[in-house]
Amino acid sequence: QVQLQESGGGSVPAEGQLKLSCVKSGYVRSDHFCMAWFRQAPGKEREVLASIHTNGNINYGDSMKERVTISRDNDKNILYLQMNVLKPEDTAMYYCAAGTRAWWSPEGPRCYIVANKYNFWGRGTQVTVSS
Repeated sequence: QVQLQESGGGSVPAEGQLKLSCVKSGYVRSDHFCMAWFRQAPGKEREVLASIHTNGNINYGDSMKERVTISRDNDKNILYLQMNVLKPEDTAMYYCAAGTRAWWSPEGPRCYIVANKYNFWGRGTQVTVSS
């Protein structure tokens, strides 16, 4: 089994930045291991921000595409999300997710950007952006 623990959330003013971290523990045997960041605001559906395969292939969702960067340290089992130029509408709970399903692209395996493809979830870290 895999456990995920997010950190790095907080309250920031508009135009600010935050870097979220997600520490993975545990192990699951698979040819693929994907990690992703999602967010969910009150009354809204959970939406993907970005996903990254062990091989480094990245997919970004549409929500914050120009303002986030996902990265992972496979040796330390940590996933990161750098968020820049934050806006009040970015206020949400941010979740780390992990899964073992991937799809094939010309560049090799890539991770999905839909929530139902992920098996493991952290409890989330709150991000609040004030105007």
